[in-house]
Amino acid sequence: MSDVVDDTGAGGAEYTSNQIRALKGVEGIRMRPAMYIGDTTTRGLHHLVFEVVDNSIDEAVNGHATTVTVILHDDGSVTIQDDGRGIPVGALEEHEGRSALEVVFTEIHAGGKFDRESGYKTGTGGLHGVGLTAVNALSEWLEVEVRRNEQLWTMNFERGQMTAPLKELGKATKTGTQIKFHPDSEIFPETRFSFDTLARRLQEVAFLNAGVRILISDERSERSEEFCYEKGLIEFVEHLNRTEQVLFGNVISIQGQQDDVEVDVAVQYHMDFTETVRTFANNINNIEGGTHLSGFRSALTRSINQYGRKENLFKDATPTGDDFREGLTAVIAVRVPDPQFEGQTKTKLGNSEVEGIVTSVVHDGLTKFFEANPKVAKLVAGKGMRAAEAREAARKAREMIRRKGALTTGGLPEKLRDCRSRTLEETELYLVEGDSAGGSADTGRDSDVQAILPLRGKILNVQKAREAKVLQNKEVTNIFKAIGVPPGAQLDDVAKRRYGKIILMTDADVDGSHIRTLLLTFLYRHMEPLIKEGCVYIAQPPLYRVVQGRKKPRYVQTHEQMMSELVELGAEGSHVELEEGQSLEGDALESVIELLNTLEEPLQTLERRGVDLRWLVTEHAGDDGRLPRYRVFLGREQHW
Repeated sequence: MSDVVDDTGAGGAEYTSNQIRALKGVEGIRMRPAMYIGDTTTRGLHHLVFEVVDNSIDEAVNGHATTVTVILHDDGSVTIQDDGRGIPVGALEEHEGRSALEVVFTEIHAGGKFDRESGYKTGTGGLHGVGLTAVNALSEWLEVEVRRNEQLWTMNFERGQMTAPLKELGKATKTGTQIKFHPDSEIFPETRFSFDTLARRLQEVAFLNAGVRILISDERSERSEEFCYEKGLIEFVEHLNRTEQVLFGNVISIQGQQDDVEVDVAVQYHMDFTETVRTFANNINNIEGGTHLSGFRSALTRSINQYGRKENLFKDATPTGDDFREGLTAVIAVRVPDPQFEGQTKTKLGNSEVEGIVTSVVHDGLTKFFEANPKVAKLVAGKGMRAAEAREAARKAREMIRRKGALTTGGLPEKLRDCRSRTLEETELYLVEGDSAGGSADTGRDSDVQAILPLRGKILNVQKAREAKVLQNKEVTNIFKAIGVPPGAQLDDVAKRRYGKIILMTDADVDGSHIRTLLLTFLYRHMEPLIKEGCVYIAQPPLYRVVQGRKKPRYVQTHEQMMSELVELGAEGSHVELEEGQSLEGDALESVIELLNTLEEPLQTLERRGVDLRWLVTEHAGDDGRLPRYRVFLGREQHW
């Protein structure tokens, strides 16, 4: 007699083995895309391009390619080309004779970087064999062309599934891979690629790989950029410091290798107080840092401390690591044979051995540099010393504010128009731009629950000022006093604030936007818990007021809304006489005017390119009335 297993769950909805699913390949990626690309926002959208670019760069890093090209097309698709060896297309016995090209695009953990026999001897970014499969799975369609062994091959996919098998198109004189895809709107709410976002990342990649040529072009706007940097990280740091007054001229460059881990670091200081450090592992931007960052910081602090003590430079204060990083700009790039990233998006490096290697290489490099360049060494140590003194002065200033009882009612700013309520949940503090704005806001407010604090002009830019100077600024201290939260507020201090909401209300013009940015920077730097706890808001005043005669004014938020209002007012009671006794008025007239407004920008674009619309319509309009989309030059001839 055989045993019978009861597979029915006890109570509630039925739960049996029939509900268990095993997702394979692209199906799992489409079901849970965030596991592979981080998210499905515009960040994840652009990550698709970076996955493909990283593979092309791996070819270049290992000496198999020199140029990578990215093209944004009018139809929303993107093409990535390289002149590398081309993805292999031969049959794989372990995959039932399927082409290697198909396997790479449809199977996770399929790739050529799991061992060194494939020619990847230097640390590469795409090690998991997931990137191209994820791109394919999350694309509406994907086309790949491979030039290899003097042959041109192609293969097509839709939403991760092969739709056209491997096909030989003919002879090829060069080698390389071209991948063209369109992101899937079923996965991504927004599928439009940003030229600026891609260009910034591609420029970073060019900095990280000296001598590699990277091009990007946009058919939608005819924008294009080309990046190639022979000095690599040195030029990267110079680029980051391009608007800064540097502390010393030449960038410090440190390179070394231990246990197959390559370390490349570039360092320079500027006169400001902000720290800018970019970290990369195998060309991947580790925005959360990792062990290479901690190793660099340890080496920097130790090297400067040793030099300062040897030269007896630290007399009145003892600088910390934070002090030595004031005004620091650095780029840290490592190449690791077996990198351990946190997740497929690789935002943080986790290899424990990398920390010690980076510490050793950077410490040795800085020590030798300081010995050979004592003037620069004293400048760096002196800057750290001044930062320590400023930190101590800021501490005393914070204590002074607390001792004066600035957070009591008696210490409130003179210009504060306070509210009567003391119930935290219903009160609001409006930070407004100037006394005149404060007056009008005071007139329109609900004095029971709404308080007004007028600010005099633009407040101090706290991002570029030492904390001691910030705490001595009258406008800044007035904000501290009014809100009731001390400098360097912690989470516990937020509950002690005097108002439930802090609302920034500035003009809708450029100056107002600048003031709002300065206020947000101040709140983020000195009262960050207020932002994290959702206590800070931005009021959105109207950009325009539309007035006609004695009619009630109307307020609008955007230029487009203002134009629509003007069209409505202008068309009201008006009519246009046409030929043969016809006329336009009312809604029909409004529609024509709005159409002309819509056409204004493309007409100006055509004029800038030397094209007259009347001539274009007369000479090149099709039978269906449609105009050509492209103009092609062949020598001196134009073809539409």
